[in-house]
Amino acid sequence: MTAETSQTLDRGLRVLKLLADTDHGLTVTELSHKLGVNRTVIYRLLATLEQHALVRRDLGGRARVGLGVLRLGRQVHPLVREAAMPALRSLAEDIGATAHLTLVDGAEALAVAVVEPSWTDYHVAYRAGFRHPLERGAAGKAILSARQRRADDPGYTLTHGELEAGACGAAAPLLGVTGVEGSVGVVMLAEVVPERVGPRVMDAAREVSEALR
Repeated sequence: MTAETSQTLDRGLRVLKLLADTDHGLTVTELSHKLGVNRTVIYRLLATLEQHALVRRDLGGRARVGLGVLRLGRQVHPLVREAAMPALRSLAEDIGATAHLTLVDGAEALAVAVVEPSWTDYHVAYRAGFRHPLERGAAGKAILSARQRRADDPGYTLTHGELEAGACGAAAPLLGVTGVEGSVGVVMLAEVVPERVGPRVMDAAREVSEALR
């Protein structure tokens, strides 16, 4: 800790991180042990976080992340979208196809940013807010592939006709971005995805990942 930082805020944030990393919650004693501070400090931290709905405690006294965190999380999408727009514009113009940034929302893939090319006569209509199962479409499958990386993984995913008849998709996952799980991709009307599209989508995903770190 430096003179410019708050020890109490630091401890509160560490409590939230510890709770976010467990599914079954933590007791005051467990938090005290993990943070190396006495139980009185933990009680005060939890009480403050509970007032802001960032933490909740069950009948057994175990603390868990509260619903207030979800309200904060909703503000993440605009920030992520803003950071991704330059790479998405470049990708859409270069490929001549609709580019999108997709994030995980539960068991679904949610398009949070979409850019259409300016120079093509026609392109696939794909809108921000569009949802589909993670198991269908290039965007969702690219995210799933990142969860189980294999040595033979090319780094991008190609699909055809899974979300819209006659439409192809290509997507690559965002990698190395703490707290954000998603992909960057394009969707186009074609029989097959041109060979250069996969590597180009990977480049765009790297650009977005770097912008979010």
